[in-house]
Amino acid sequence: KQLRLLTRRRDKQKKELSNEKNRLHKTLDDAGIRLGGFISDINGKSGQILVNGLIEGKPLCDLIKMVDPRLKADRSELMASMDETLTPSHLYILRNIKSHIEFLEKQLAELETLIIETIKPWNEALELLQTIPGTSVISAACLIGEIGDDMSCFDGMKGISSWAGLCPGNNESAGKRKSGRMRKGNKMVKTLLCEVANAAVKTKSQFKGKYQGLVIRRGHKRSIIAIAHKLLRIIYTVLSRRKAYFDPDINYEELMVRRNSPRWLQMMVKYNM
Repeated sequence: KQLRLLTRRRDKQKKELSNEKNRLHKTLDDAGIRLGGFISDINGKSGQILVNGLIEGKPLCDLIKMVDPRLKADRSELMASMDETLTPSHLYILRNIKSHIEFLEKQLAELETLIIETIKPWNEALELLQTIPGTSVISAACLIGEIGDDMSCFDGMKGISSWAGLCPGNNESAGKRKSGRMRKGNKMVKTLLCEVANAAVKTKSQFKGKYQGLVIRRGHKRSIIAIAHKLLRIIYTVLSRRKAYFDPDINYEELMVRRNSPRWLQMMVKYNM
C-alpha cells in the first residue's frame, strides 16, 4: 500500500509536469515564437538553451551559436522564428512556469528516490523485471507497486490481461469477427506498460521486429497497445517462474516482417534502389 501510494503520487506529478511544459509551449506560441516547427522537443537541451536565453534577453546571434550542432533546423529560419519582442506579461508567465517546472522536477526526483528505497523488500522482483527490454528501475518499481510480485492472485495470463484492460474485447456475431474495443481496466498499469513499450520498440529485441510488423497495418497507438499486452504476459511469466527474461536467439518477429514485406520492396533492397 505504501509503495502504491508513492507510485500513484509520481504519476500525478508527471502529469502536472507535462501540463506545465505544454503551458510553456503555448505561451511561446502566443508571443509569436514558434520553436515547435524547428525543434521536436523544446524541453530538450537545445530547446532549454533557447527558452532560457529568450527569458534572459540574450542576443539571438549568441543563442544560435549555443544550439547543439546536430540540430538539423536551418539556423537563419530558426533565428527568424524567435525574432519577436516578449511583452512584460509573457516574460512574467514564462519565468513563473519555468520556476514551477524546476520545482516539480526536483520533487519528482525526490519521490523517485523514495520509491527506490521503499521497493527494497521486493528487490528480487525488481531485478527480474529490469531484464525485460525497455524496463527502467523506476518503471519496474511502479509496476510492482500496481501488480505486486505474487502472480497466484491472477487467473493466468488472460486474467491479468483482463484486469489491466489490455485484453481485446470479443465482438463476434454469425461467425464474423468485428473490431473489439479494449475493456476498462487499471489505467495506471496501462500507462506504465505503454511507456515501457515505447522504450522497448527502440531496443535491439523481438519487440522492435513485432512493432515494425504491426505499425504498417495498425498504426503507432494500436501497435504500442499490442506490445504492452505482450509485455504484460512476459512480466507475468517472469514473476511466476522467478526467472530472468532472455530475448530469443532467433528473432521470429523480424523474420515475419521480412516474409510479409511486399515483393517490390524486397527487389528494391536486392538491387540497392
